[in-house]
Parts: sequence; structure tokens; C-alpha cells
Amino acid sequence: MTPDEIEASMVAAFNDCDAASCPLTDTQKQILLQVVEQIQGNSTSRASDIANPLDELTPEELEAFLQFVKDEEQRNRTWKVQLLNDWLLENDSGTVQFIRERYGLQWLNRVESCHFDKYSYFEDALKLRVGDRIEVSNALWEWVQKDGPCKREWFPCMVIKVEEISNGDDSSTNCVVRFFNGAEYEIQGIYEWNRYNWRWPQK
Repeated sequence: MTPDEIEASMVAAFNDCDAASCPLTDTQKQILLQVVEQIQGNSTSRASDIANPLDELTPEELEAFLQFVKDEEQRNRTWKVQLLNDWLLENDSGTVQFIRERYGLQWLNRVESCHFDKYSYFEDALKLRVGDRIEVSNALWEWVQKDGPCKREWFPCMVIKVEEISNGDDSSTNCVVRFFNGAEYEIQGIYEWNRYNWRWPQK
């Protein structure tokens, strides 16, 4: 929502309160408007401005955690679900038990797929699944140059199909995404030669 739309919604809510005989004071209205502005400011901040929870791990912890995530993805299991199941069932999480003991659920909830992008050697370990939200670059369908008329832009979309193609010794992965306007687009070689043209959503 734009700032004007948010303010209009808040004014409508204030009027509804008046109509329900529960009017807010001017001070209460001002506080609510300030909170909404603050939330909106936080949501529009760039991903680089938000602390990466993986940076809080020691180098040894980071290595163990990334290896755990990679192993779970190779088993076609969601790493976060596996950790949460261990915690709920009070199972030992092995090499990543320190996550529960030292960092806890709040830390785990802060970890998003985009945080792994900082660790370029690890980025391909996270597999795309149907239902994942990603961002794709216009470089897939336009000629993008640093100094040209078309600049690199990112568009949010959802993965609706992931297909591994084997052709003898060669294999690649194709992915179909759906944009929020309903259009669909197939990305060939999503890991092999088009990795540069998609990313996890930037918060």
C-alpha cells in the first residue's frame, strides 16, 4: 500500500471507531499513525540494512549449520521444518543442537532464504520448490546493460513447476514461475546458466 492509502485506511478506521461510539483521542490517533509510518519504513528498508542472522554464528557454527542445511536439502527435506520437529519432539539435533541451546526460536524465525545469498559458495544448496517466492531479473527477456537504456530490475513471482531434464550425460533444471499479474514464464537452466538472473526475495 502507498502511504496515502495507508493514511486513508487509518482515517476510515478512526471514523468507524467514532460511529461505534468508541472514539479515539487525538493523541491515540497520532500514536497509531506514527506506528504505521515506522512499520512501513522498516518494511521498505533494503535487505542489506537488515542484520543477517547467519552473521551471528561463529565460523565453526556457520560451517556446521550450512552443512546441515545442505544435507537436509539433498534429502529433499526442508531444513527449518526438520529443526522445528526436533525441538518439538525434544530430539537431539546433532551438530546443530547449539542453535536450540544458544540462539533459540527467535533466531531461527529470522533466518530467510535471502540470508544465504551472502555465502555465495552455498547459494545453490537451497533447492527451489513449488510455492517458493523468488525474484527474477528482466535480463531473462531484455538486453540489460550497465550503461544502456534497460537497467536490471527485479520482479517478484512464485515457483509453480520445477523439472529436472536429463539428456544423456547432461542434465539441467527448468523452472516455471508465475508473476502476480498472472503471466507465466519458463526459465531454462535455473541453476546451470541462469543462476545470476534470479534471487531469493530481498526483504
